[in-house]
Amino acid sequence: MKYAALLLPMLLISSNSLAQPPQSPQAAAVQARAATPVTLAAKDGVKLFARYYEAPNPKAIILLFHQAGSNKAEYATIAPRLVAAGYSALALDQRSGGRRFGAANETVGAAKRNYTYLEAKPDLEAALAWAQEKRLPIVIWGSSYSAALVYVVAAENQDKVSAALAFSGGDFLGGGRVSKAAKAITIPFFATSARSEAPSMQPILARAPSKQKIFFVPKTEGVHGSSTLITAENPQGAEQTWAAVLSFLQTALAK
Repeated sequence: MKYAALLLPMLLISSNSLAQPPQSPQAAAVQARAATPVTLAAKDGVKLFARYYEAPNPKAIILLFHQAGSNKAEYATIAPRLVAAGYSALALDQRSGGRRFGAANETVGAAKRNYTYLEAKPDLEAALAWAQEKRLPIVIWGSSYSAALVYVVAAENQDKVSAALAFSGGDFLGGGRVSKAAKAITIPFFATSARSEAPSMQPILARAPSKQKIFFVPKTEGVHGSSTLITAENPQGAEQTWAAVLSFLQTALAK
């Protein structure tokens, strides 16, 4: 197994992991159809729209947050695969987003305005509060700007969050907030990015004192954000990244 350059004490793994077999399109389609619409309310009263993908006997619930200009459809193929692996998932439309992946952002539409990245933080917190009622281990997962928010929310809620994942989570919030938050994180944390993004994003996770942290560097270039797990977006590298993600979840949630 080849390893990329190591930033100690962080484990930095390469993409030469054992790949997990992909879920069949038929199974994914069935699970996607079974997703339940959910509405939440942020603490400032903004109405949030989401879809809940429920696994039978789930090992945990994963909260999925999208990238800029996007919406919950970013996870239309990702969430069913998480369900197949034994995890329930909630894919949220945050108040900062748009029409990527062929769908509208219902939260932005209802609010009749688009907010800044930092202003979307209460949306992640509302999803976390909703998930606590499920009485399951909670994993938070962000893509691009929401990955930056995941660092902050993880640092502030380590008594509630079991693990976190950040896909292309750069210091996008201003004021060095993401890097400062990373310095407080002790829970298991997985981060990855496109290969060309790694030099700027890898040092953020390196600041975390967590004993279980992984920065995954793809063998191929990869794709920005959670899209790197979508085969149509990243045909050469999606499976290798999936293998790393599922391995991390299994280890991070082991009892």
